[in-house]
Amino acid sequence: MAPAVAHSQAESLLAFRLLLVGGMFSASTPPPGPLEKVFQYIDLHQDEFVQTLKEWVAVESDSVQPVPRLRRELLRMAGLAADRLRGLGARVASVDAGFQQLSDGQTLPIPPILLAELGSDPKKPTVCFYGHLDVQPARQEDGWLTDPYTLTEVDGKLYGRGTTDNKGPVLAWINAVSAFKALDEDLPVNIKFLIEGMEESGSLALEELVRKEKSGFFSSVDCIVISDNLWISRRKPALIYGTRGNSYFTVEVKCRDQDFHSGTFGGILNEPMADLVALLGSLVDASGRILVPGIYGHVAPVTEEEKRVYEAIDLDVEEYRNSSQVKKFLFDTKEELLMHLWRYPSLSIHGIEGAFHEPGAKTVIPGRVIGKFSIRLVPHMDMSVVETQVKQHLEYIFSKRNSSNQMTVSMALGLHPWIANISDHQYLAAKRAIKTVFGTEPDMIRDGSTIPIAKILQDTTQKSVIMLPLGAVDDGEHSQNEKINRWNYIEGSKLFAAFFLEMAKLHSSW
Repeated sequence: MAPAVAHSQAESLLAFRLLLVGGMFSASTPPPGPLEKVFQYIDLHQDEFVQTLKEWVAVESDSVQPVPRLRRELLRMAGLAADRLRGLGARVASVDAGFQQLSDGQTLPIPPILLAELGSDPKKPTVCFYGHLDVQPARQEDGWLTDPYTLTEVDGKLYGRGTTDNKGPVLAWINAVSAFKALDEDLPVNIKFLIEGMEESGSLALEELVRKEKSGFFSSVDCIVISDNLWISRRKPALIYGTRGNSYFTVEVKCRDQDFHSGTFGGILNEPMADLVALLGSLVDASGRILVPGIYGHVAPVTEEEKRVYEAIDLDVEEYRNSSQVKKFLFDTKEELLMHLWRYPSLSIHGIEGAFHEPGAKTVIPGRVIGKFSIRLVPHMDMSVVETQVKQHLEYIFSKRNSSNQMTVSMALGLHPWIANISDHQYLAAKRAIKTVFGTEPDMIRDGSTIPIAKILQDTTQKSVIMLPLGAVDDGEHSQNEKINRWNYIEGSKLFAAFFLEMAKLHSSW
């Protein structure tokens, strides 16, 4: 059956049911409550919600490539979102974020940061949602099966750049609010939105704004929700309570600025590339263990309670391996695999700058090369301690080579890990909402990647942060053929509506 026909029939059936609502309930049978009405509304209007997502995906809001055309697209995207929020009745402030200074001297505008508020009832909890409107670059010739900026539905999958990261989840939140509004149902919570357009490029100007608004916009907030992650499963929902941090390093080995001819100089000098390969090879062994002395000294110990959390997670290791197209993982059990993804540090080597990498056979000795690697940090690792440990280790390895070259190690980026208290009210509310919508308990998981805004928001505002993802594990964020399932998008909209009600119920008992 064609999707359009199926959705049309579904709408007709639901409309018929709604027409019966007034007459089908006796005095002893209560009419549907607010949540049931909201769920029915979301089902009936799902095609409209998909159409809005299509309109948002069509905006090439790429923040990574610093060119004027794409900045205009980002500004247009911010305008669309602001209009949508105002349409809900929200008070929206488009905060001027200034300009980005590029290395070539030109400046580009940073898209405004949106601060929106809906409701100010002191008797209700106030929930703040963080999301972003910018995306990673995408071109069809890079391996997309469809135009990345034209939302395309195939077998219930909505393909397009930004569908799952992060336009779909932002709209799912808006969909939930719009359902209450359309039905003239009272919103159970006060809602605030913090929406930016530079997340994929380091969230320029955002941290400064958060600090500035600590005693203003954020003062009445009870919790902050982030939906910029994925489940560990294709069908089972998850709650995320921790992410790893990241220390990104560069190590430069230099003989001179010019390259050498290997026939003329090969065999009579210390080659920078040989030094660099030895340095990089000293960082991690074949089992994935980091070889920097002392690096595991401050890793938080595993508790018995934490072990039970990992045991309860629904993960088929073989299916996960097959879907990842990996021949063999370093670890065989579910628990070992997940712990090394989330709660232990890892070291990855990313590339070498200055080396010959084009097709062909160029017999060159690079005169200067830069290796790039990073360490994913976990609680309770200290970033400054890790920086010192890495530098001391590489200096020791380099000294053993007796090379006449120069070596320089720098930490180019440092981002802290984040962890939340899963006993906080918002986690209990989210668990109940997931049970209501999906009929199951969520997987309690961490995320091996780094989402700096979580730590920034939690530390700066002193408010609780929760990560409530909507996307499935195979959504392909940042990759070719990024998608969100229609089911995840629509049921996710219901999830947020249920979360509002659960937060309100818990607030009455605080």
